[in-house]
Amino acid sequence: MDGLKVSKANLTVYLHPSKSIDVSEAILRELSSLLFTFSEVLDGVVLAYDINSLNNKNAKILSGVIPYFGVPLSVDLLLFSPKPHMLLEGKVVKLSQESIHVVVLGFSSAVITEKDIREEFVYKTKHEQDIYASKSHKRHVIKVGTMIRFSVKSFDEEILHIYGSLMPDHTGSIHWLEKHSDLISHTDRNAKKRESEGELTTLKQDSIDGKLSPLDTAQKMKKSKKQKIQEES
Repeated sequence: MDGLKVSKANLTVYLHPSKSIDVSEAILRELSSLLFTFSEVLDGVVLAYDINSLNNKNAKILSGVIPYFGVPLSVDLLLFSPKPHMLLEGKVVKLSQESIHVVVLGFSSAVITEKDIREEFVYKTKHEQDIYASKSHKRHVIKVGTMIRFSVKSFDEEILHIYGSLMPDHTGSIHWLEKHSDLISHTDRNAKKRESEGELTTLKQDSIDGKLSPLDTAQKMKKSKKQKIQEES
């Protein structure tokens, strides 16, 4: 899944003098306070940490009314930082005709609204259960409890809420996608082929309409270079 990364960081934890009796325990508490909150400095939500080194001997006392002291440490951080167009995975917890609600990594909520669900999926009620079923592949079904893969549209850092999309062809039920990965790859190749053919048609049409296309420009430059060589010889 996209959006997860391990970051190595050199931090300085500032502690109250009353914590000097057990510095290690105090540092663990400070790091734990970062969990499942978004950090602008780290550009992500801290999910876990692992301390590599801790140097109490290099602790520095800060001058002030209360002399806090800073302890430098090196730590590995597991961060969750979803960006637009990344692919995330989550479990469907609620489904209606207007939206699909998902939980990602057990803590972050996501919503996919009707306008961001591709036309292939049709909302229906089957055996008193709401589902989204594919018109192209009858076994491709999304319902409550389904693990799905979706694309990120945006991420609200304050409430850790994700706005997602099921518009790309390679999104939907993970169980179905993994069983039919060859079919998805073939679909993607056909889409790219159609896009390439469309660009070629545009170039030809520009030439017919009397416009200077990139292909015409390249050919004229080639002819001009050849003519120049012949004149010099």
